[in-house]
Amino acid sequence: MASNKSNGTLYTYPGNIHGFKAQIAARYSGTQLTIANENQFKMNETNQSEEYVRKFPTGKVPAYENDAGIYLFESNAIAHFLSNEQLRGTTLVEQSEIIQWIEYSEREIYPVSTTLVYPCMGILQFNKSHNEHAKAELKLILQLLNDYLRTRTYLVGERITLADITIVCDLLLLFEWIIEPCMRDTHPNLTRWFLTLINQKEFQTVIGTNFQLCEKTAIFDAKKFAELSHRNHVPQTQPRPKDLSQHSHEHVEEVKSKKEKKSAKEEQKPATKSKEKEQKEDDNTNAGDDETDEVYANEPKQKDPFADMPKPTFNMDEFKRVYSNEDTAEKAIPYFWTNFDKQHCSIWFCEYKYPEDLTQIFMTCNLISGFFQRLDKLRKHAFASMCVFGENNNNTIAGIWIWRGHELAFELSSDWQV
Repeated sequence: MASNKSNGTLYTYPGNIHGFKAQIAARYSGTQLTIANENQFKMNETNQSEEYVRKFPTGKVPAYENDAGIYLFESNAIAHFLSNEQLRGTTLVEQSEIIQWIEYSEREIYPVSTTLVYPCMGILQFNKSHNEHAKAELKLILQLLNDYLRTRTYLVGERITLADITIVCDLLLLFEWIIEPCMRDTHPNLTRWFLTLINQKEFQTVIGTNFQLCEKTAIFDAKKFAELSHRNHVPQTQPRPKDLSQHSHEHVEEVKSKKEKKSAKEEQKPATKSKEKEQKEDDNTNAGDDETDEVYANEPKQKDPFADMPKPTFNMDEFKRVYSNEDTAEKAIPYFWTNFDKQHCSIWFCEYKYPEDLTQIFMTCNLISGFFQRLDKLRKHAFASMCVFGENNNNTIAGIWIWRGHELAFELSSDWQV
C-alpha cells in the first residue's frame, strides 16, 4: 500500500499559495517533504521538460514525487496525500465537510481573489464589470465565513483540518491586498480565525512571520500593467515570464492569454500613455472602489461602552488565542490565573432562567448562537464558555463569563439589554 512516509519532493516556486497548502499539511503531519531548489526546478523551464511532463502530464505546478514512485499534480491532491488523519477528517461526515470547504474555496474564493488582486499586481488587465462582480461576490463570501465562524474555532470539528489550510491560503492575497481594516472590523469572527491560523508555527514556517495585513484596498495601476506587459510580453502560446510567477496560480498562463487576446491592439502601442488617458483610467478604477468607506462615513459612531473604564492588564485577545489553540487544562487555565487582572475584570457564572421551556438539544444550541450574535459588540471586552447539559426535552444552559469591570456588562448598552 502506498504511504506518505517516504521522502518526497515538492516542485513549486516562491510565493505560490497553492504550494503553501502542501507544505503546511506536511508540517502538521510530520511527513518528510523537501522543496526543490533552484538547481532542481526553474519555473517555465523545468516544468516544460520532457522528463517533467512524463511524470506530470499537465506540466502544472506544484507537483510532487517521492521515493516510493508516487507522482502527483494538483495542489489539493498533494496536500491530501501529505496529511494525517486529523487533517483529512476522522469520520465520514468530517471528511465530506472538509471536501465541501475545499471545493467552495477553489470555486468561489480563489477566482474572486485573482480577479481583484492580479490587476493590482500588474498581472492582468483591469475589467470594470468583472471587478464589480468580484466585489459583490467577496462581500457574500466574507459574510458567509464570518457567520459560520461565529460559534466555531475551526471550519470542521475542534482541530485544524485541510479545510482551514485551504481557505486560509486562498484568502492570503485578499487579506494582503484587498481586505482593509474597516472590512476586517465588520467581519471579526473571520478575522479572528484567519489571524489565529497564520500565527501558528506550522503556517509561519511556510508563509513567514511578517505577513502584512492590507492597510488600504489596492487599486489597478495602469502604468505598472503597461510597463510589465511591454517588458515581459511573449507569444500567447508560451507561459508568462518568470518574474510574474511568484504570485501566480498554475493556471494564470491561460487567464493571461485570454486577456492578451482582448488587448492585443493596446499592447502594440507605446507603453507610456498620455496624462489624459491615465486620468481617465484612474477615474474608472476609482469608480469601482469598494463602497465600504462611504457606508462607514455615513454611519453614526457609537461610543465604546467600556471607554470610561480603566484599561486592564489582562489581554483578552491573547487569552482567547491560548484557549483556542492550546490544551485547556495544561495551558489555557494556568495562563488565565497567571495573567487575570481581578482589579479591573470580573468572573460570572450564569444559568438559563427557564429550563422548562427548552426542548430539543439543537434548538437550545441555536438559542446560545442567537444570544452571542446579539452580544457581538461585547466580544472585544469579554470571554464566555457556554454549555448545554442534559438531553432532548430535559436540558439546561450554564456558562462562565469574564468581562471588564465588576458590574453586569449588559447595563452598559441598550443593545445588550435583550
